[in-house]
Amino acid sequence: MLDKLFGTQTAAFILLHLYHYGEVYARALARDLDISLSAVQKQLQKFEEAGVVVSKLMGRTRIYSFNKKSPLTKPLMELVDVIYSSMSISDKEHLFETRQRPRRSGKPVRGR
Repeated sequence: MLDKLFGTQTAAFILLHLYHYGEVYARALARDLDISLSAVQKQLQKFEEAGVVVSKLMGRTRIYSFNKKSPLTKPLMELVDVIYSSMSISDKEHLFETRQRPRRSGKPVRGR
């Protein structure tokens, strides 16, 4: 449904990944979604120009997250939450099957 609102499936998947993981980087998104890195980078750049996403460099990797200071972010996250909450467990497992980083030993699994 988000792809209909934003025009591309890439935009919808990026928003869902940002919502699920909290922060993402372009190469991992491209790998997870099996799409080109340039398509992911272009879409992230559009979100950043719109002010709903911010980025920071960690070493040589640019990490993206929702811009909590933007007035557009809260309504956008609420919309993404509606879509995310309506997804079946199997769809979530398929879409978010790749861990973004190793889990600290003994850390409980976080469920949304």
